[in-house]
Amino acid sequence: MGKKESIGMKEKFYITTAIDYVNAAPHLGHVLEKVQADVIARYERLLGKEVYFLIGTDEHGAKNVRAAEEAGQDIKNFIDENAAKFQEVWKNLAISNDDFIRTSDQKRHWPATQAIWKKLEKAGDIYKANYKGLYCLGCEAFITEKDLIDGKCVNHGREPELIEEENYFFRLSRYTKEIESRIKNNELRIIPETRRNEILALLEEGLEDVSFSRPAKDISWGIPVPGDASQTMYVWLDALSNYLSALGLEAFRKPLAFGKPSKFKKFWPADLHVIGKDILRFHAGIWPGILLSVKLPLPKAILVHGFITVGGKKMSKTLGNVVDPLALIEESGAEAARFYLAKAISIFEDGDFTEEKFKKIYNADLANGLGNFISRTAAMIAQYFNGIISKPDDLLLAKVPFLHSLGVSEEQSEGFSIPYAVEHLIRPEYKKLMDGFELHSALNLVWRFLAELDKYVQDYQPFKLIKTDKEKTQAVLWSLAFGAVSVAWLIKPFLPETSDKILKIFGVPKDKKGDWQKFKITLPKQPLFPRKD
Repeated sequence: MGKKESIGMKEKFYITTAIDYVNAAPHLGHVLEKVQADVIARYERLLGKEVYFLIGTDEHGAKNVRAAEEAGQDIKNFIDENAAKFQEVWKNLAISNDDFIRTSDQKRHWPATQAIWKKLEKAGDIYKANYKGLYCLGCEAFITEKDLIDGKCVNHGREPELIEEENYFFRLSRYTKEIESRIKNNELRIIPETRRNEILALLEEGLEDVSFSRPAKDISWGIPVPGDASQTMYVWLDALSNYLSALGLEAFRKPLAFGKPSKFKKFWPADLHVIGKDILRFHAGIWPGILLSVKLPLPKAILVHGFITVGGKKMSKTLGNVVDPLALIEESGAEAARFYLAKAISIFEDGDFTEEKFKKIYNADLANGLGNFISRTAAMIAQYFNGIISKPDDLLLAKVPFLHSLGVSEEQSEGFSIPYAVEHLIRPEYKKLMDGFELHSALNLVWRFLAELDKYVQDYQPFKLIKTDKEKTQAVLWSLAFGAVSVAWLIKPFLPETSDKILKIFGVPKDKKGDWQKFKITLPKQPLFPRKD
């Protein structure tokens, strides 16, 4: 992880996501990224770090203006309504962001972005020129012929517009070699390796200078170029600057300085940008170029996730194949939605969503899996030990018979107790996977452990053992309770509400690990996850 940066006694962690266009209500594709980032942010907090988690909305540009016109609404009212919809979804999903930045915010965002423009200008990296090219409204970007399939944008399935106009340009080509060097030296990590190779191939071809403004007569809704009101800042400079403006960038001091108390000094550079694969070249090409030009440190890492697909196609408002997250949450609960997105979809690959797949995973993993195990274990302790069970003197009375799904043979596991297995097998592997952002693999590990706990119940059959050996039954049920609480802590970044419910059932404080020598059961009134037909 490199050298630690401390704030007092805490190591810092600044994580961001892409900011979302507000040309329509949020869909499940937006939710995927925010859940993934939230899991990472919550995990880093559990490690004791001071986390700053930023999300927001991208509110300028032609796409938003056209959507407002089609809706017959004033642009400001339109984006205010849609921005509120995004924030409602994040609240319902328990996204634990520390800040929410809006690019239409003229007090926070505009001054910072204009200050960055002036620094780019001062560095000699802004110039004016005529431009003719293909413009994809869905991407809010100029694209080339090689980005098209059958004359259409691969991401949005529509033909781009041919635009010819006079714009300001950013001299990105000047920074190609330096960006390439930083990525090759892992000063800027691109995760996964396939995306790193993708951007390096692009850098080998050489980055071209990019348009950084559009005529105000065509796009009036946006940030005016400093000193030239006839031009509006192009959406990519406007959008990328949010990672700095949210930290309190102060625009009116020279050289570029940051307000007090300075979040910038605490948290920049970003430890992790979480983005979709469609905006990799902007974040690993244009953004580092901007930062090099204004002489600010580059982010440490960019994590590139795949898409949610529907029928093999990217979920997109433009394509009209979206899934409403609020409807899904209302029907099955936020925790179930979070679980599906984190477990069923690899962070590095595309994943398909259907109602059938969702219900199958819900019933198998949550209702019949986690929910049933917690319910049975708590009920047996309540029935056989009046709800209170203490750690036995000899845990090996209830040693682990086998851990095949965790790669441990019966011979290797001889003498294992459940606490030993958790400490020496589960937690180290879980940490390795989480540190490598393999979120779905970490959850799969937890569910393999849960399957082993279910086997453990069948192996010892405490519901029969209690009739002949109470001491051994105590060892078995205390071990199962330890396993249940361990699972609760492991799923805390993924299913925070469920984790807290499990800890409450077993009498463990939700804000600390507590004393696991004894468990005091409070049986829940409702199952954690009622089965769905």
